[in-house]
Amino acid sequence: MNEKDFASMLRQQESSIDVQERNGAVTGMAFGVLMRKVYTWMTLALAITAGAAYYVAHSDLIFTIANNPAILWGLIIGELVLVIALSAAINKLSLSVATIMFVIYSLVNGVTLSFIFLVYDIGTIGTVFLITAATFGAMALLGYTTKKDLSGMGRFLLMALIGIIIATVVNLLFVKSAGFDLLLSYAGVLIFAGLTAYDTQKIKEMCNSFDYADASAQKLALLGALSLYLDFINLFLYLLRIFGRRS
Repeated sequence: MNEKDFASMLRQQESSIDVQERNGAVTGMAFGVLMRKVYTWMTLALAITAGAAYYVAHSDLIFTIANNPAILWGLIIGELVLVIALSAAINKLSLSVATIMFVIYSLVNGVTLSFIFLVYDIGTIGTVFLITAATFGAMALLGYTTKKDLSGMGRFLLMALIGIIIATVVNLLFVKSAGFDLLLSYAGVLIFAGLTAYDTQKIKEMCNSFDYADASAQKLALLGALSLYLDFINLFLYLLRIFGRRS
């Protein structure tokens, strides 16, 4: 190989690497790109939800929704449809469409959560948010750093989550016990704290399995962000029910 051929091959290799880097495609780079996207999307979704909840709670929209149960049920059903559709059809959707659906879900969820401002004072909400952030961060760090396989714990927590949903419905419709409701709230905190660690480990393993941060990998990272977002929101709501009782 002469000097001219070697220089040409080197330029082609450098050009290929440059294109890969711009797409987060170099082996080892994809993990960092995908993990950053997971937490960026999750943080963006939380900001949208918080902003929407605060805006609706301090506008006439809150009274419109409160006086029209059909609107509230429509929002709740819409949330369920968006989550199911996003999870089930993620491989068929483009990355941009999936991202838009996630943003819309965050916005709608913020509207439905606006009612917490009518039940709890802003100081309680702010304090519980900080407690939630600290708890979430600690459990996410545990899930990221632990060498122990948390898949068994994850399966147990998912079954426990189904149990607590059923128990909540039964208590709401038949038992109507404040003490049992408080017990369920503590159980909910434990479940979603554990799920935060489990989901973090699962997302880490998923992101580490990709050599390329292409659209397909980013769509799965988006689903990871959705999982962590839901963990945070539910952890926040259960903590709010506990600390709200004390205020």
